[in-house]
Amino acid sequence: MEKRIKILYVLSIAAILAFLGMQVYWLYNRFEYSITEYENISIDKISKAIDEYNSYRAKHTMIKEATRVQSSYSMNNDLDSMGTRKRTVTVRTRELNGRKLLGIAEERKLTPDEMKRLQELVLDSLEMVDAKIATVDATSAPSDGVAWNAMRNFESEIQHPFTVEGIDSTLRKHNINAEISLILQDSLTWTPVTVRHSSTFYPSFKVITPYSELERKAVVIVCKIPSSEVLLEMGWTLVMALVLSLFLILCLVWQIKTIFKLARLDKMRNSFITTMIHELKRPISTLKMCVSGIDNDKMMEDSRMRHELTGETRIALDNLSAYFSKLRDITFNNVEQIPLNVESFNLAALVDGVLKSITIPGSKRVILENNIQKELEVSADRSHLTNIITNLVENAIKYSGEDVAVNISAGSISDGIAIKVADNGNGIPTADQNKIFNRFYRGKASATDIPGMGLGLAYAKLLVDAHGGDISVESTDGIGSTFIINLPQ
Repeated sequence: MEKRIKILYVLSIAAILAFLGMQVYWLYNRFEYSITEYENISIDKISKAIDEYNSYRAKHTMIKEATRVQSSYSMNNDLDSMGTRKRTVTVRTRELNGRKLLGIAEERKLTPDEMKRLQELVLDSLEMVDAKIATVDATSAPSDGVAWNAMRNFESEIQHPFTVEGIDSTLRKHNINAEISLILQDSLTWTPVTVRHSSTFYPSFKVITPYSELERKAVVIVCKIPSSEVLLEMGWTLVMALVLSLFLILCLVWQIKTIFKLARLDKMRNSFITTMIHELKRPISTLKMCVSGIDNDKMMEDSRMRHELTGETRIALDNLSAYFSKLRDITFNNVEQIPLNVESFNLAALVDGVLKSITIPGSKRVILENNIQKELEVSADRSHLTNIITNLVENAIKYSGEDVAVNISAGSISDGIAIKVADNGNGIPTADQNKIFNRFYRGKASATDIPGMGLGLAYAKLLVDAHGGDISVESTDGIGSTFIINLPQ
């Protein structure tokens, strides 16, 4: 049975660990999936923000006052010597300076009349301050439309340069906070490139988008994924997973504890039966011997022998009666049910009777001392107090080495009398001292070969409580114990 329980215990732990491992694995994948979802949504927002900013740049020029811009696009599709299609795009952008056209040398704001005259001039004048011509091999462009769009972006970059501040402002409108930088690439790129997150605990992704393809200019947007927001979005999933996991683990632990409790109860039941047989065997054997003696006529003719046999019979019957009384009292639900016959008697005389009735094992050397004042009187149930002291003395002898010293003393206290039973036995560990008065609890003693049911101290406490008193212990493991009984008077 114990082997099966140990196997069940190991398998249960393995099952719990496996379940926790699978749960962690599932939650990790769920978290990773949520991060990817958040990343996809953010990438879409960034793409929309860049398109929105580029549209704004195309519609709003930043050319200085008194300037005009003209642009022309051309695309050539030829075949090279190998018969491979080759696409070439050319952009000519001319920025005309109105002041030169008007013959104004100084830098100042034009008057309304000058502005009107400027509008009447031919815009294709050769008086150019600046002219940009870009001829680029656009064979790698995915399509002609992409190449035409690149030429328009070239013009937009001249009229309205792409700025970190501008794209950052647009991104913030879409609730995107990112690190932005403008770079010059080594080669032409036509479409955005996304670098996905590589870390689960500190995730971030990067989007590289060209804004002037022909000049190899691109914007790099690095966006950190806030794990806290992802976890909040997973809130109900996490809560349900944790609740179900705890519930299943608690059920499994409860099941294991129940099995262990049943096994412990079965062990206590077997120990109880074994101890009961042992306790009953001794007085029954004595009674059998006495009955055999009574049946012998020669022995009955000897008056001394007859008195000894009847005395032994009486003692054996008293022991049986006391044992059954203990079993009866320990089954009561509360102390009020225990019948008490309170009377006044001499405590020292009672203790003398207890010490004389103690059976001392032949393997031990026992010294029993009664240090109670001869005139000390006590009011209690004589039979119950006898059982209490007898139980404590027997325990002192049982849980000790070969040399045993038991000292019983008593004295008056403010509200009654205190009886102390001290020994030099094995002592009680601190962890067990609050539990030894519980029914069936044996603590360290359960690991020894010393027989017992764990009822003796529980029985003693029950009887002391019935008197309205209390019982406590002061003990040092390996040195000895002192049990203190306080009885109100």
